[in-house]
Amino acid sequence: MANKKRIETVCVQGGYTPKNGEPRQIPIYQSTTFKYDTSEDMGKLFDLEASGYFYTRLQNPTNDYVAAKLCELEGGSAAMLTSSGQAANFYSIFNVANCGDHVISSSAIYGGTFNLFAVTMKKMGIDFTFISPDSTEEEINAAFRPNTKAVFGETIANPACSVLDIELFARVAHEHGVPFIIDNTFATPVNCRPIEWGADIVTHSTTKYIDGHGVSVGGAIIDAGKFDWKAHADKFPGLTTPDDSYHGIVYADKFGKEGAFITKATAQLMRDFGSIQSPQHAFYINLGLESLHVRMKRHCENGLAVAEFLNNHDKIEWVRYCGLKNDKYYELGQKYLSNGSCGVLSFSVKGDRKTAEKFMKSLKVAAIETHVADARTCCLHPANATHRQMTDAQLEAAGIPPTLIRYSCGIENAQDLIDDLKQALDQI
Repeated sequence: MANKKRIETVCVQGGYTPKNGEPRQIPIYQSTTFKYDTSEDMGKLFDLEASGYFYTRLQNPTNDYVAAKLCELEGGSAAMLTSSGQAANFYSIFNVANCGDHVISSSAIYGGTFNLFAVTMKKMGIDFTFISPDSTEEEINAAFRPNTKAVFGETIANPACSVLDIELFARVAHEHGVPFIIDNTFATPVNCRPIEWGADIVTHSTTKYIDGHGVSVGGAIIDAGKFDWKAHADKFPGLTTPDDSYHGIVYADKFGKEGAFITKATAQLMRDFGSIQSPQHAFYINLGLESLHVRMKRHCENGLAVAEFLNNHDKIEWVRYCGLKNDKYYELGQKYLSNGSCGVLSFSVKGDRKTAEKFMKSLKVAAIETHVADARTCCLHPANATHRQMTDAQLEAAGIPPTLIRYSCGIENAQDLIDDLKQALDQI
């Protein structure tokens, strides 16, 4: 399409076009409810016969403007915001998998997501098989069961920094008639658009780079609108058979490939679980999106500079950053992340847990935080924090040894970050 906007323009102007005399910035609709003239008007909304708003627990105009921008950025057909990235990943799975079903997931995923899948959703009767992000086609195939309903992974794993072969995982998922769901938080749509490589559902923790300033917790789900639910109707009854809680509506019939998934997630899951993004926080997320393309370039520049410094330091055992030419994932990074990956890298100091802890305490510019992908540089020792619920075997499977440090480069001066790292390394 000749008039298709480039991603930088979409970051700034996507999702919302004001009419004559309307606010230039998206308005914050800070209202729980919406007024209608007749009960019949409202009834059409409850029957999903008309579009509109009746309660912010389901939808809100501010949220929808921001979701529309994310949808355009990812190249999807429909999108929704959630209260957190955890909620986004939960909804993305629970929308297609029920009690008694099975899901395949990369083992190299965020610790909170691993816990959600391996512990909480297991209690709900959904079984997960975790496989290496480096799995071959044969190994992925071997993980499938007759009741498998989805495959899940992360573009760039948090905090292992592995790069997933999106095209391979998507192709194998499709050969088995299930969708491929991918968390694109670290890469953002600025550096990778997984839908273009075959992904069906994209999720985000908008808390990270999309917000970018540590002010708003949120999540998002974007549907590519390409998976044919009706072609695999027996696998996905929630989308292809009548929903008694909505007067027998069949989502795949009513809303087609382009709208069924998000409509069900909104009308059914958001209705029942209520993990809605607040309009105020959606507004903050949009402010972050407006500068995302500018910030990601600086994050990547700083990430590469820091990775190269650490890669040549004698007190560092190894560095994981796909921008390094000697990195295991360099080739995949060049394929999927040709404009840069992100500002997050992981590395291991030579020594043990106590060595890593002393190094962390010596940092002055980088702050120790349970956060990542922020304008300010921050770092974390995952084995003692976000991933402490995992066993040593699970940590190793996820690529997170006890000496691993996750370091998230902000948008400060790169030399200041390097100087800080140097003085901290001098302390051990």
